[in-house]
Amino acid sequence: MTFVAEGRRVVVTGLGAVTPLGADVPTFWRRLVAGESGVGPITLFDASSLTSRVAGEALDFDPAILLDRKEVRRNDRTTQLALVATREAFDDAGLPGRLEGELGEQTGILMSSGLGGTNTLIEQIATARIDGPNRVSPFFIPMAIANMPAGVAGIMFGALGPNYSTTSACASSGHALGESYEIIKRGDADVMVAGGCEAPVADVIVAGFARMKALSTRNDDPVAASRPFDADRDGFVVAEGAASLILEELGHAQRRGARIYAEVCGYGATADGHHITTPSPGGAGAARAARRALHKAGLEAHDIDLVSAHATSTGEGDPTELMGMNSLVGDHAANVSVTATKSSIGHTLGAAGAMAAVATIKALDDGVVPPTLNLHQPDENAGALDLTPLRARERELDVALLNAFGFGGQNAAVILQRWNG
Repeated sequence: MTFVAEGRRVVVTGLGAVTPLGADVPTFWRRLVAGESGVGPITLFDASSLTSRVAGEALDFDPAILLDRKEVRRNDRTTQLALVATREAFDDAGLPGRLEGELGEQTGILMSSGLGGTNTLIEQIATARIDGPNRVSPFFIPMAIANMPAGVAGIMFGALGPNYSTTSACASSGHALGESYEIIKRGDADVMVAGGCEAPVADVIVAGFARMKALSTRNDDPVAASRPFDADRDGFVVAEGAASLILEELGHAQRRGARIYAEVCGYGATADGHHITTPSPGGAGAARAARRALHKAGLEAHDIDLVSAHATSTGEGDPTELMGMNSLVGDHAANVSVTATKSSIGHTLGAAGAMAAVATIKALDDGVVPPTLNLHQPDENAGALDLTPLRARERELDVALLNAFGFGGQNAAVILQRWNG
């Protein structure tokens, strides 16, 4: 089935990612499908005093492939991750290294982060307390604020269109993807870089999540720590990374001969209005977001072949998401494949939606559903849904639903469709 939207259509023409499974999309996708894990003991700081000592670290990441030493010093790790992922997405889309003229004016960037430049924030507060306020870096504020990955990317790549960061915790880059779609649909840009970035593997951040009892303490078996939808899950695994997608108006992409991966067909955003961390009962808010996205796409719930689940591996979130999925797809559940990429890489917070979107688009393009690792005893709320346990599954895929949820009760749903043109 191919749905032809009224007005401007939005397609994906480029992908970039830095993940715990690899510092580029081909490596990330190959290892994800193979069922490998990027979770291991924390190495970025001494975690010996913490109850949770595992994380998904981007061990292969090297900012020097793009930035000189001065640029590395003047940009937080969060921004560095975003820039490298965006460079790959530009190259993948066949866009020039720096945009000029009308192309630059018609290109925008929504690069989101849930926390912003946390490493800089932590370091500079310590500097002020120990050495005094006069030792604080003059680059502290521009390095730490959450909109800076988008701002620096605009400067580096010459994108002069809409440029900002959506900040909605772990839904941030899901919203960035959806809002970028809306920007193109309404004619405010022809090209949008939509993505997310996060570098939260820092002592204070991990300690904060640990104090909430939100993290896995399976320290002796890191690979098994992130286990979405498994009855034996005990919390999520903090992870870092970035992902960028090039969204483009269809006619613009076709005129320049771009390779098209998929179409973005619909977007829905809702609030639970329930609790600061616990989702609304039965996944009602998430289901409403999905229905809104489907309505915009001109599709029905029974058209969904794949759900890229938010699935963080928490006691409250996972069953609620399953209930929401089942209420959405109803009798169609047995025909729906579900994948939980966080089982392989951990939870990249504000980057999670964009990273899952890259995996979802590759799944649509290749006809392969990545496995949900560590899933031995499915949650009782799974019902007839195929959670793709342990091994990837080949199947024909046409329509995918991407879920992204955040603390505060914020939900984003994006409908992606395999490109048949």
